[in-house]
Amino acid sequence: MPPLSRRGFLSRSAFGLCGLPLLQSRSDAAQEADAHRLIGFTRLRVNLPGGRHVNQYTSEACLIRADGSGFRRLLPEFGARPFSWTQFAGWSPDGKQAIVACGWEDPRNGLWEEEHQTFRMTEGWRHDVGLLDLESGRYRNLTAVERVSDYNAGLYFWPNDPNRFGFEALINGISHPHRMDRDGRHKVDLSSGAEGFTYGSNASPDGRRIAYHKDYKIHLANADGSEARVIETGNPFNFAPKWSPDGEWLLFVSGEHYACHPHIVRPDGSNLRKIADRRGHRGVVTVLDVPDYHGGSSDIPVWAPDGKHIYFTARFGGSVELMRVSVEGVEERLTFSDHPGVLHYHPQVSPDGEWVLFGSNRSGRRQIHRMRAGGGKVFQVTQVPEGWGAMWGHWRPGVTFS
Repeated sequence: MPPLSRRGFLSRSAFGLCGLPLLQSRSDAAQEADAHRLIGFTRLRVNLPGGRHVNQYTSEACLIRADGSGFRRLLPEFGARPFSWTQFAGWSPDGKQAIVACGWEDPRNGLWEEEHQTFRMTEGWRHDVGLLDLESGRYRNLTAVERVSDYNAGLYFWPNDPNRFGFEALINGISHPHRMDRDGRHKVDLSSGAEGFTYGSNASPDGRRIAYHKDYKIHLANADGSEARVIETGNPFNFAPKWSPDGEWLLFVSGEHYACHPHIVRPDGSNLRKIADRRGHRGVVTVLDVPDYHGGSSDIPVWAPDGKHIYFTARFGGSVELMRVSVEGVEERLTFSDHPGVLHYHPQVSPDGEWVLFGSNRSGRRQIHRMRAGGGKVFQVTQVPEGWGAMWGHWRPGVTFS
């Protein structure tokens, strides 16, 4: 493995909410634009007694500027309904619409799940995903149109086709990738057979193929779900395939469960290689401070927009640090925690490739942070109070100012 380069040593002075750095090579207007980038995220209570479902009810989809100003909740009227919540799930390609999931769970089902320490999504749930237009405030619940399931998630804009969306629906407890029209109609199941749990589906940049993992094996298929085939890795656990921006590679984690590492492979199954090592990081991050039968949220690697680098996290001593690796396999460590127990997770690179957004408990709470894509000073974006956590940040594409 090539040696690590030391980029952006951090001290305690980097903790907390900070302004933007003064960069001589950038204009004041460019720095102001950086400060006004919008970020979508989810905040929720993390320490309420009673387990997962009690804290889940507090989940709220939110927006904030990259400098920490302009915080606001989205669809607060929905979250105010009993046993309901919202979650920020992404953006439209032009940044004018937010993808927001809206959930409800019968508290009796939540108590059953706590007792049996497992999900029961075949009853007592309603989970949908739709689009919130930021200018008009109108929300369209797309997965509720011609409904195929009571539990729908993973909505995304189909690449290279303005008239399609992709999403996943639970049918009889089994996840199925679907495609639908822009108005939510004509939902089509893209599964290769009714059996096997299919998850993490997404379409190639040209919109002609899909990738997903099914029973922890990476599958590729045509856009209509036909001619599905398995990418053989020789490992029992393969998870969360992601297309490179040019469609020439698939990125995923592979190995043993909780001992899996970033791999890349060509779509035809050739050139498979392990691109980096997570050095003992289990690949999940706990969301709650109370016992959670689910165990946490998957911490998976992501592509930079130019496809030249991959961002991931790895363990060093008692901390989990933010890393990036080139497609050629050259690793860089981007964060250097000065005390054990610090976790960095869920990296997301800005659409222009200039910044990386990530979660961290470096301040003592789960907050959203940002730094330059190549390392440097860390800026804390969110300021959730004691007992809360900020998770799953998403840069707004297309539009800088709001």
